[in-house]
Amino acid sequence: MGRVSKEQAQENRRRIVDTASRLFREQGTAGVSVADLMKAAGLTHGGFYKHFDSKEALVDEATARAFDGVGAGDRPGDDSDTDEDAAKDARRAFVENYLSPEHRDDMAGGCPTAGLATDMARGATGSAARHTYAEGVREFARRMADDDDDGLVRLSTMVGALILARAVNGDPLSDALLAAARAEASA
Repeated sequence: MGRVSKEQAQENRRRIVDTASRLFREQGTAGVSVADLMKAAGLTHGGFYKHFDSKEALVDEATARAFDGVGAGDRPGDDSDTDEDAAKDARRAFVENYLSPEHRDDMAGGCPTAGLATDMARGATGSAARHTYAEGVREFARRMADDDDDGLVRLSTMVGALILARAVNGDPLSDALLAAARAEASA
């Protein structure tokens, strides 16, 4: 079997990182073996180390990928041409979507703040992944802020409720948690 082209190698690396980003949010970093990850990416296990020095290096890059686009742009409704009511409506719509059963049930494609929280808490404090995660959380809080607060309480309410709702999914408590947090975070 011949060598792959530079373009194909870049595509393979992108596929590994994208797959890892989804699987890590869904199953946690410890729950995903390199072999399972490579199989899910449609590549051979042996090819992993052609792209990454270690699984930790992949965790760093996959964490960054998970946050790509999450903090892009301004706060919901933050636009020089929108008024305060429009900004509140946009934030309320974002909260409704974030605390929806659909988002709760889409762990792999869902919010990295909630999906990676326990992995980051258990990881090394100086890791690139933890730094990227902290920056993502800061940006999320900034996006949830309004003129009266810094967004940290709203962020904590939303992420905490999502994590708890996922943990008790299948029990009526799950929907109750989402509804209570929607009411609080939308206010």
